[in-house]
Amino acid sequence: MIDKRYKEVIHTDKNNYEYITVTNDENNVRIYTLKNGLKVFLAQNFDAPRIQTFIPVRTGSNNDPSDNTGLAHYLEHMMFKGTSKIGTQDWEKEKALLDQISELYEQHKAEQDPEKKKEIYKKIDVVSQEASQYAIANEYDKAISSLGASGTNAHTWFDETVYKNNIPNNELEKWLKIEKERFSEIVLRLFHTELESVYEEFNRAQDNDSRLVNYELMDALFPTHPNGQQTTLGKAEHLKNPSMEAIHKYFDEYYVPNNYAMVLVGDLDFEKTIQLIDQYFGTIPYRELPEKTPVIEKPATEIIERTVKSPTVPRVQIAWRTESYGTREAMLADIVANILSNRNEAGLLDLNINQTQKMLWAQAYSLGLKQYGYFSIVAVPKETQSLDEGKQMVLEQLELVKKGAFPDWMLPAIINDFKLQRMKGLETAEGLATNLYDTYIKGRTWEEELNEMDVYEGFTKQDVVDFAKEFFKDNYVVIYKEKGINDKLLRVENPGITPVKINREAQSEFLKEILADKTEDIQPEFIDYDKEIIKDTIKDKKLNFVKNKYNDIAQVHFIFPMGSDHDRELGISTQILQYLGTDRYSPEDLKKEFFKIGISNDFKTASDQLLISLSGLQENIEKGIELLQHWMHDVKPDQGIYQQFVGTVLENRDAVKKDKNRIMTALSNYTKFGNYSRFTDVISRQQLENSNVEVFTDRMKNLFKFPYQVFFYGKDFGHFKEYIGKYIEESSESIPEPKQYLEPETGGNVYFSSYDMVQMEMSKIGKGHAVNISDFGKINVFNEYFGRGLSSIVFQEIRESKSLAYSAYVSYAANGELGHPDYVTTYIGTQPDKLQIAVDTLDDLMNELPEVPIQFENAKNAALKQIASTRITRTNIFFNTLKLKKLGISYDFRKDIYQQIQDLDFTELKNFYQTAIKPLHFNTAIIGKKENLNREAIGKMGTFKEVTLEEIFGF
Repeated sequence: MIDKRYKEVIHTDKNNYEYITVTNDENNVRIYTLKNGLKVFLAQNFDAPRIQTFIPVRTGSNNDPSDNTGLAHYLEHMMFKGTSKIGTQDWEKEKALLDQISELYEQHKAEQDPEKKKEIYKKIDVVSQEASQYAIANEYDKAISSLGASGTNAHTWFDETVYKNNIPNNELEKWLKIEKERFSEIVLRLFHTELESVYEEFNRAQDNDSRLVNYELMDALFPTHPNGQQTTLGKAEHLKNPSMEAIHKYFDEYYVPNNYAMVLVGDLDFEKTIQLIDQYFGTIPYRELPEKTPVIEKPATEIIERTVKSPTVPRVQIAWRTESYGTREAMLADIVANILSNRNEAGLLDLNINQTQKMLWAQAYSLGLKQYGYFSIVAVPKETQSLDEGKQMVLEQLELVKKGAFPDWMLPAIINDFKLQRMKGLETAEGLATNLYDTYIKGRTWEEELNEMDVYEGFTKQDVVDFAKEFFKDNYVVIYKEKGINDKLLRVENPGITPVKINREAQSEFLKEILADKTEDIQPEFIDYDKEIIKDTIKDKKLNFVKNKYNDIAQVHFIFPMGSDHDRELGISTQILQYLGTDRYSPEDLKKEFFKIGISNDFKTASDQLLISLSGLQENIEKGIELLQHWMHDVKPDQGIYQQFVGTVLENRDAVKKDKNRIMTALSNYTKFGNYSRFTDVISRQQLENSNVEVFTDRMKNLFKFPYQVFFYGKDFGHFKEYIGKYIEESSESIPEPKQYLEPETGGNVYFSSYDMVQMEMSKIGKGHAVNISDFGKINVFNEYFGRGLSSIVFQEIRESKSLAYSAYVSYAANGELGHPDYVTTYIGTQPDKLQIAVDTLDDLMNELPEVPIQFENAKNAALKQIASTRITRTNIFFNTLKLKKLGISYDFRKDIYQQIQDLDFTELKNFYQTAIKPLHFNTAIIGKKENLNREAIGKMGTFKEVTLEEIFGF
């Protein structure tokens, strides 16, 4: 029996609120339970005068009615539409029309005749038009953004729906007022336009290869449980036949204070915060939850095989069902997953398959849910290997676990890594808040969560072996993902929606009160980099130090002022290094040595910089530096391993050319820069195959002869200076001159790449003027006001009014380096039959910047509040200076941006739009099925060219 180091203690604060803490909890979390059953988790984090908030509801797709799947997710969407106070100009008139719409949806759901269903939907559309004249779109988002909130969003999953906001701490009471109103009732306004957005999300999901495999996997693993039988987005037939009555019923049953929690972590006062929460949320009445009969899966007794097809690279996924999160079985499954894969460090799959390049890639992981969970292995074979060969190779590694054929040091190293990752996760407000809400959703106590590490530590190697022998039998699910045409695609058709009126300038009385209720402004704090960064030199190298005020984790970064522009083969050299050893260590032994001491290493090659980083407990950082330098100075070239590496690189190149997201990225780059750019300037197959490995290893051996600087983030700079000199040599090599790449003018070209998918995606890219730091304030407000976010003009018109796309935005991106141009990008992802009207709508919006004074002031104030309440902390203190240097800035430039925004009026923003955005000429990138192209419409956009994958990727 393990003695619990963490134990619950009950306290009473000065206002007689009872709360629980856990002994030895360094985060000092307080857990309250109000009289109506509401759980409140509070913790302090003083990084910034902000509070990370989550409202997790213990319900998700697993509680959807079987004839209304997708309901929990759709309800989540509707929670942003307001209430009888938020989002309406005349509630009594609007309510009467919403009641009519609700009744029509019930008729529509019951009607079996397809033609009659269409007639009913036409009536729904007509009444919805009438109701929309009283609705105010996005008013919740306007209210929240007026506080200076960021990260406003929500998600739905198996057993959870979580609502998210990060707010300035001086706006806590107004946030509570808004959220109390939102959680008191639900109003299903603008229902059919939002439903169309959910259709788009459903169609978008079908183009997601990972979802395709996961749906099949879960269905086979859980043949009766909702985990596998009810997806978050729901079934197509249920999306086509929604019920407003069912959503209201669901809200009334599950959105009750005894079924959700308030999680707040940040710069807060415990006593004041719980009083405010009780004042607002304590008045919502407790209600009994509906009884739910647990669904028990029968034990799996055989291998279940399924096959799915899509255009991407073939792979195979195997999975065993486990018991629920926190159970002994789930924890042991997690340990086995890490014995096989521990962040590509020293697991059996990492070393015996990935490191030796026997396959393209393999990984194991374990997922614990509220009820049940699963352990899974994914294998991506080479082209010359079958899926069954890939499956057999990973199962062989699992057999090693059953035999105990893994080193004795691995289990304690894994547990130490768990502790390290938890330490990293809990040091930020968001990380701690996420852990707290996840604990609540799974029905665990904070005491159990904190004691979990000690439970893990109590497992022996024999426990793991015994578990593996007993658990891993021929009772698994295997999904073969083959390359081919996906015959399971289901497109949810557009039912025909007339765009609704968007009342942009209207305001409810509720919003007027929120805006009129002024709080004392948080004063911005601008960092003095010279004070925060301690600078020194050793030999000819600059040393930079920022103190870690949070924990014992340290980082050391070697920063070379050269990248792929200076040496095109630099990136490939760092990659081949990962597969090579030294005279003292094999490649696999090197991975083990780093993992044993708990130090991770990372190599990042950018166009103008190489960053080599080490991270882990400060006490082991010197060992990590010594090991890194030995590895690089004494790397042992091996032509055979190199040739194998080249084969892997070439197969990975083929793989990315089958991935939709990678293709869209490449196509957008081609649209921006043309056929010759950093992206397409890659080392050719012939060069790779004909090169000698020493060409690359010599680069690594000589790398520390080039100029670089060192950044140390930790607690003890004095001790670091004592030993770092041993590992530094004077520079004897010069930085090569960088290669220059053209940034051509854009305009008049349409580039198309064909891909088998349900939706179509389109992006327009326009080259702007050279970056001007005096524009940064205008850019900030323009993006907030017009182009991005839930309350932007583009979102309102494209999604809220016309339901033309699930995702649409316009983004002005300032260049990060002086002398280079800014770019404006527009994006729309939608059904092929709606693409043209979506494009036309966006073009109309961009023809003249719409003037909505209320919305402009809201965007401006939101931007100011976000800057005022943001603080620069941790490693960002140093890395921000590197970014600013490229712009010729040596101080906290946010001060200037803040002043620019304060002084900004709409006339100035409009002038910026007229001179910097409206005159731009755009190239266009489109990806989708070729037969879905409207060639006549595309002809109006510019000269059409279908580009090959070889053209856009450069290989």
